Amino acid sequence: MLAELAGGQADRTWDKRIRQLIRPDLLILDAFAMRQLSASQTDDLYELVSERQGRSLIITSNRAPSDRYPLFPIPVVAESLLDRLINASHQVITNGSQLSSAVRSARAVKTAAKR
Repeated sequence: MLAELAGGQADRTWDKRIRQLIRPDLLILDAFAMRQLSASQTDDLYELVSERQGRSLIITSNRAPSDRYPLFPIPVVAESLLDRLINASHQVITNGSQLSSAVRSARAVKTAAKR
């Protein structure tokens, strides 16, 4: 999604692309904050979250909210962005093994059983 918005900066279609992401009743950001973001990615994400206020947004992440701050290069933008996400949210925090690990283990068992 952020790469799509970056492409919009390059070809001057950013406004159209951001509107397409703002429009849906529900937007899902999977694997949020997996790696450090650039300043332009941070700005794009801030703009998206700000414009979507009042609309549903589901975010999945393997990081605790407090671990996300260092991933944003501009602290004041990080604070504002994460504040909007955290304070206006219902959080579901799960503990235990990752689903992807469980799926891999189940596949390994099935493969071993076939041998």
